[in-house]
Amino acid sequence: MSTQVSSAPTAARNQGVDTSVVLVALGGICALVLACFSQIDTRQGLLALVGVGFGYLMYQASFSFAGGWRAAITQGSTLSIRAQMLAIGLAAIGMMPILQMQEVFGQAVTGAVGPVGVSLFVGSLMFGFGMQLGGGCASGTLFTVGGGSTRMLITLAFFILGALIGTAHLPWWTTQWSLGTVQPAHSWGLLPALALQLAGLLAVYLLARRWELRKRQQLQSLLKAPSNAPAMQGAQRLWRGYWPLAWAAVGLALLSVANLLLTGQPWSVTFAFNLWGAKLASLVGVDVSSWEYWTWSMPAQALQGPVLAESTSVTNFGLVLGALLAAGLAGRFAPVSRIPLGSALAAAVGGVLMGYGARLAFGCNVGALFSGLASGSMHGWVWFALAFIGSLAGVRARTWFGLEK
Repeated sequence: MSTQVSSAPTAARNQGVDTSVVLVALGGICALVLACFSQIDTRQGLLALVGVGFGYLMYQASFSFAGGWRAAITQGSTLSIRAQMLAIGLAAIGMMPILQMQEVFGQAVTGAVGPVGVSLFVGSLMFGFGMQLGGGCASGTLFTVGGGSTRMLITLAFFILGALIGTAHLPWWTTQWSLGTVQPAHSWGLLPALALQLAGLLAVYLLARRWELRKRQQLQSLLKAPSNAPAMQGAQRLWRGYWPLAWAAVGLALLSVANLLLTGQPWSVTFAFNLWGAKLASLVGVDVSSWEYWTWSMPAQALQGPVLAESTSVTNFGLVLGALLAAGLAGRFAPVSRIPLGSALAAAVGGVLMGYGARLAFGCNVGALFSGLASGSMHGWVWFALAFIGSLAGVRARTWFGLEK
């Protein structure tokens, strides 16, 4: 397995295309896009394709936050962290000027912002700890599910459960101490705020680079394919996988800007988990509409409307299908039916912690970290620091469940 991501498909085997998986993925993508076009509108149909793009490139590059952070902690490999900083920096350059306009193409645009307070502190620590047990972050859980990981289905199910529980408790957490939202762009203007954000990302990039050189005496390049990649032509790599992480960083930034332009909001993942949990709970007779969180404007509107009208659900569905397509093209779709009890238990515990933590922290590795920093919100930096501390503890806790560090 590449040190880029531990939850990504293993294998350095150059297998053939799995035609049946590709056909299923293409059928699912067509059905999703057509349903969005016909039942919602053109933008929602295009958004589904953006979601497909997220899943496709994340799978092909094995782009993950949980595995990348664990590789840095246990092996000194910071390749993934450096790619994350590059992707966020490029996204910030594209997104912050758009957000400063407040409206584009006749649509209001808002950033991924959250209050800096007790709820964020507790939630980000929980999420960081949980993603090391669950084996993937929010986006990583989805693309590995699409790629055929049976274990990550457990993580996803309990992620949704944790998110639902979080919606029941969030109103209480919001009454605890908080500084409120902190957005330097509102106080200092766009250029100083963007420069500050890029400087912070560059500092993390350079610290990660220094850490890897110290621990490994060599530096992996963002521009090169993983060392375990089979030999192939450059064009073939587009659909066979093992992408250099720089490709994924650029792609994620471009898709994030497209997501913002289509929806008026940055890329997010976990709000959909709240909604899916609430919809499922309603089916079994639990009246979540009476919970305070689900009386708030945006959650109430999402709960009352169809799932395909909610943007994060559409991108999440697309992400899973995009990863499924990538796995089929790469010939690496291979679900495992037997999961050790300890591993399954870790997936369940990690999923609940991530779901609950993401709700308290107003986002996950995507909504709070990636999109938060790309929006210029201070809460993204706090989330980053505390989630990493949580990951340090989570890596150690993996041994409790018989998992490798």
